[in-house]
Amino acid sequence: MLLHPDALLILLVALALDAAIGDPDAIWRRIPHPVAWMGALIARLDRSWNRPQRAAARRKAAGIAALGVILATSILAGALVEAALRALPWPMVSIGLVASVLIAQNSLYAHVARVAAAFSAGGITEARRAVSMIVGRDPESLDEAGICRAAIETTAENFSDGVVAPAFWFALAGLPGLAAYKAVNTADSMIGHLSDRHRDFGWASARCDDLLNLAPARLAGLLIALAAPLAAGSPFRALGVMIRDARLHRSPNAGWPEAAMAGALGLALAGPRRYGPRLVEDPFLHAEGRREATPEDIRRALRIMVGACLGLAGLVAAIALLLS
Repeated sequence: MLLHPDALLILLVALALDAAIGDPDAIWRRIPHPVAWMGALIARLDRSWNRPQRAAARRKAAGIAALGVILATSILAGALVEAALRALPWPMVSIGLVASVLIAQNSLYAHVARVAAAFSAGGITEARRAVSMIVGRDPESLDEAGICRAAIETTAENFSDGVVAPAFWFALAGLPGLAAYKAVNTADSMIGHLSDRHRDFGWASARCDDLLNLAPARLAGLLIALAAPLAAGSPFRALGVMIRDARLHRSPNAGWPEAAMAGALGLALAGPRRYGPRLVEDPFLHAEGRREATPEDIRRALRIMVGACLGLAGLVAAIALLLS
């Protein structure tokens, strides 16, 4: 249920503002980004409530309680900000501007494009440095094809959880829904992994993030598939690979946009990869595809991402017209 009838129109404003101006560094060097505030809360809860000496069941219970605090705080903050902005002139613009801060079209494009450009500017050494800013795997273990595949995979995955999912939850629940999603997604990235410290405490945050991304990930995969012609790809092949291979991914959600991107580009993505000393032996998505990805493939993936972003905006506009 929409929080306000104009939620979809505000979302269009937010998508347009993010695409046009992104997150200006000059602002966030002076004041903390909202995600930094969320991260500070999560880190504080982790320090205070995640006691290594406690039994696993108690640590899991503490993690569930921490998730409750994270959700309650973010929803309340989002509701208060939205109520305050609706009391001011031009609420559609002001709420859209705030929402745009938590959508990542512009920043995702810029970070991935730097990886492609780095090959020309500084060779593989510079490309490894650039890709290390956007992925968690060991950059020193990556050759040119590995760097390119990593950049392409993060383009697909982050289109889902950095663009489609925030838009989805804003459309359903306004700023409270968007803030709650971003807080859970931040918690998942900070504590929702299988390290000894966070396996139990981060369990609830990881499962909640999986739940919140179920619908957005599948929508993201569909949008990527439909944009395949922008990179001389087939939407039918992309859809077929997505339906066939998405469940091969260890994540219940990331496989959908990544498999769609693999099919759209004719590449084999995912597969075995190294995170520090740990080797993850995952199967390839679109295993019959080409494995020698190139910087041009990164640029093709970015064209698909732009098309998918336009597709998302078009979908929002169409639904707004239907509901008006």
